[in-house]
Amino acid sequence: MIRDITIGQYYPVDSPIHRLDARVKLTMTFIYIITLFMVNNFVGYFFVIAALTGIIKISKVPIKFMLKGIKSIMIIILFTAFINLFMTKGVHIIWQWGFLSLTVEGVILAIKMCIRLILLIVGSSVLTLTTTPIQLTDGIEYMLRPFKKIGVPAHEIAMMMTIALRFIPTLLDETDKIMKAQQARGADFDSGNLMQKAKSLIPILVPLFISAFRRAEELAMAMEARCYHGDENRTRMNRMHMQKGDYRALTMGLVYIAAILGLRYATNFFPFII
Repeated sequence: MIRDITIGQYYPVDSPIHRLDARVKLTMTFIYIITLFMVNNFVGYFFVIAALTGIIKISKVPIKFMLKGIKSIMIIILFTAFINLFMTKGVHIIWQWGFLSLTVEGVILAIKMCIRLILLIVGSSVLTLTTTPIQLTDGIEYMLRPFKKIGVPAHEIAMMMTIALRFIPTLLDETDKIMKAQQARGADFDSGNLMQKAKSLIPILVPLFISAFRRAEELAMAMEARCYHGDENRTRMNRMHMQKGDYRALTMGLVYIAAILGLRYATNFFPFII
């Protein structure tokens, strides 16, 4: 389960998506997330799935590797489905018991919410899988640069976000090693009730926190040894430049937004679209 988390990992391969400017990929990711909440029918979700599948194919990242991250949020997906199934009020009641009721509207809403969560995780993973941490830091800092005029520490925020993403895979590997070491000593993480399972996590959390603090201290010492002082008089070896492929990607993003808006408001003219 731990190794199935793909957020924060980088998949090194040469593809048109990897070669895009980090600012373009960040912008497209924001657009993608916003449009996900604008889709209100299954035709729109089908279009989003088709577009996302095409992007994954172009990125040359294996679809199986991309979908592996869904396993880590399966509990959240099931909980979301349960809430929407039995807590959504509707006219067409299928089953009812007390305050719980299963309606046709609840089933449709649960399916839509589950699809939205899956698309959100997979689409967000494309950004981190195709962008190195350095490129991501520079892209976030550049996009936050206008806010520096009002005192927002753009560079520090970008650095913290990138370090957090960078250390997700590292901490997951560390957790996996600690779990295997504890299981070799006879620890049992699967049996027992909920409280017993929660108590069995203590032998994992304590060494994990110690390891995380140790790594943070080592990182701070390494940055100080290299005379790191934030954005003060900082220069870059590789400057970010927009290429023709970046402008084409932004154009495709505008077409994507127009298609999503058209599909959203198509229900006003075609009421039979669910």
